[in-house]
Amino acid sequence: MLFGHGDDFYNIQQEVKINFSSNVWRGANLEKLTEHLRTQFDKITRYPDPDASNLKRLLARRFEIKEDNVVVTNGSVTAFYLLAQAWRGSKSTIFVPSFSEYEDACRLHEHEICYFSNSGDLSGLSLKGQDFCWIGNPNNPDGKLIHRPEILKLLAANRHTTFIIDQAYATFTTEDLLKPADLKTNKNLVLVQSISKAYNVPGLRIGYLMASPSVTKEINKYLIPWSVNALAIEASKYILIHPAQFTLPIRKWQRETAEFIYQLNKMEGLEVLPTSTTFFLVRLKKGAAAAALKKYLLDHHGILIRTASNFHGLDESYFRLSTQTSAENQLLTNAVRTWLESQAV
Repeated sequence: MLFGHGDDFYNIQQEVKINFSSNVWRGANLEKLTEHLRTQFDKITRYPDPDASNLKRLLARRFEIKEDNVVVTNGSVTAFYLLAQAWRGSKSTIFVPSFSEYEDACRLHEHEICYFSNSGDLSGLSLKGQDFCWIGNPNNPDGKLIHRPEILKLLAANRHTTFIIDQAYATFTTEDLLKPADLKTNKNLVLVQSISKAYNVPGLRIGYLMASPSVTKEINKYLIPWSVNALAIEASKYILIHPAQFTLPIRKWQRETAEFIYQLNKMEGLEVLPTSTTFFLVRLKKGAAAAALKKYLLDHHGILIRTASNFHGLDESYFRLSTQTSAENQLLTNAVRTWLESQAV
């Protein structure tokens, strides 16, 4: 387990004024959700549904699929571990660099792992003999995206391989992605979703997966009863019933991201990798360690960034940023410029 694989705010002793390390949508208005949860607080005195069946029913209606297509989990990470456990000892291909928990889950449950660079040509991908293929789409940490027609081609060409597609950041792009309806024609598809990212409630740990009944039946054998707490269930139900209260202004956020990247790219010491989302990777060009920049930003400016060396295939020169407000983005840009100038002396 890689503690601090994402937002490591919990592990920081200094005051953090601006947090660029978390990919969660920063602008969600939680006032009405908070009021609702206050009225539901007495639910902590009773056991919740063992398998979050009420929430499962609501998700099935929302996506026009059957209840036995859905498994509600304690965060999307739990879904990855359940999948790896249910098919322990399988052969898995993982697109890299990607979310570390795919690999961690597979290693824990003794999968034989091979890797495929997400910068490679998908048409040349051979999955013969592979039980699973794990893909983040949009991908964490680099924000890359595989378009829906390309993934559908992969699914059709590799019916013997089950594709686990992590769409936790589906709302962080305007591109067309896989839909729950695609499960009907692709029995080798598992879609994993998060309720945390777009609604700024990562502390509730709530996610779900959608798959064919043959897959969910196997996963349910390993699902721990009452693994999703009552308040997480109530919060998720409220969010699904009141979507208009949680509209993510993605186009505005993308414009802010484009401007942020433009300003960073002006600095000779940085290379910003292309992204389809509101977070992206940055590489320090001259062999400097991102950990040193992270320490400087935190100590001198109260700014937290995410170093990326523990992503498979990345070294210590990489770090990840998630776009904040325009003013905050400018503060980070100025601070990084000052640090780069100090390194050149």
